[in-house]
Amino acid sequence: MMRLYEFGPTRSLRVRWTLQELGVPFQSVIVDMSRNEHQLPDFLSLNPAAKLPVLVDGDLVLNESAAIVLYLAEKYADKGLVPKDLRERADMTRWLLFTVTELEQPLWRIARNTFVYAESDRVAADVPVARRDFEAMAAVMDAHMRDREFVVGNHVTVADFVLAYTLDWANEEELLAKFPRLKAYMEKLYRRPTATPRIAAAMAAVQAAG
Repeated sequence: MMRLYEFGPTRSLRVRWTLQELGVPFQSVIVDMSRNEHQLPDFLSLNPAAKLPVLVDGDLVLNESAAIVLYLAEKYADKGLVPKDLRERADMTRWLLFTVTELEQPLWRIARNTFVYAESDRVAADVPVARRDFEAMAAVMDAHMRDREFVVGNHVTVADFVLAYTLDWANEEELLAKFPRLKAYMEKLYRRPTATPRIAAAMAAVQAAG
């Protein structure tokens, strides 16, 4: 059985969502980052970058959430989470990579400079710049999603799970006010019965458990 190393509201939610959509059994291994369990030798042997998620499937150890969801979609291609058509599959990959580079990175810069970095290392001036960068790229995605239900084609793909999670992250930063179409798309995706909890709910669960 596959093992998913995960924790709360991290990007591991993208992988859990994919696994739940596929209906694939897996073992959840919680790595409590609030207790620095991601820095322990056993976990570092799986991912020296000390980040989640990590998927272990037999002798395959895979990190990076985008790589994991693509692997799962390809492994269970009959489930339809990756397009069969080559051009449509390339388009899916394009928008997935756009999400993790152009949309996610400004959000990560905001996080680093508001709570991840030690206060002495934070650059407050980078936060408004990152917010503008996100909005500029969100406008590109917003235009792409006009008259679309899903990122590509007429069916949900793993690109949708990655995008929905990223937009939920942006929503936590109050960055979707100018993009009601993207917010509505994100909320609709999270109404799927296989969806994971929203980031705020996942964070609340961690805090309650602590």
